[in-house]
Amino acid sequence: MDQLTIVMIVAAAVSAATWIASLITGDHSWVDRIWSIAPVVYGWIFAAGSGWDARVVLMASLITLWGARLTFNFARKGGYTGTEDYRWPVLRARMTRWQFELFNLVFIVGFQNTLLVLITTPLAVAAAEPGAAIGVWDVVLAVVFLVFLAGETLADQQQWDFHQRKAAERAAGREVRPGFLSTGLWRFSRHPNFFFEQAQWWVVYFFGVAAIGASGSLPFLGGVINISLIGPVLLTALFLGSSRFTEALSAGKYPEYASYQRTTSMLLPLPPRTPQTQPTT
Repeated sequence: MDQLTIVMIVAAAVSAATWIASLITGDHSWVDRIWSIAPVVYGWIFAAGSGWDARVVLMASLITLWGARLTFNFARKGGYTGTEDYRWPVLRARMTRWQFELFNLVFIVGFQNTLLVLITTPLAVAAAEPGAAIGVWDVVLAVVFLVFLAGETLADQQQWDFHQRKAAERAAGREVRPGFLSTGLWRFSRHPNFFFEQAQWWVVYFFGVAAIGASGSLPFLGGVINISLIGPVLLTALFLGSSRFTEALSAGKYPEYASYQRTTSMLLPLPPRTPQTQPTT
């Protein structure tokens, strides 16, 4: 049995488990709880199936670093203590019960679990290229991945620090204005954590491209269009949709958010169009 088949079987079991758990508990964030774990498992299945190919092991190791960081960040925000994603109750209120349960089955469980497999398929591409030794491009990609990982770590830490301060101020009877983070990396992007998250998976994709080029089956750029491109494309589409929905909620909650949208890039970090107002208490 090849490693992709094994990954698909494991993913099917994970999908069934998260769907059943959502039906039993009424909590629809079970896929969120395995989001940073499943790709790590899939990565090492691909690595083992490749005969511990050096490039695939490198890719699986980088994915493990991504998963460890994201799991830590999710855990400290209470993600494993039964806290449901705040967006799901909003959607439930806009749909009938059967509509939301269909949405849960097709999108939350089905689509997202499928996506977690698709973003790891570059490892299958790399494993399918015999004799494709690690080269300069792999080193460059590994360094770029680590830079993006550091960027996401910093963005999440800045967000964590802001919300801790915001909670402390509220406990003291004071309000933070604006009520959202707009400094640090968030001065250059409204969602820098989302940007760096997607960027890391695009780097994983380009490892597969590098493997194709190193094997000599196609020139480096000739391998850009391959089946594993579906994963990062769909991931980017998911984050764009998620960002728009999240921003609609933020704009309704914070009057200042519209100004922030006008002056700050949504995803790609860019210089702000006008100076940002520092939060005050």
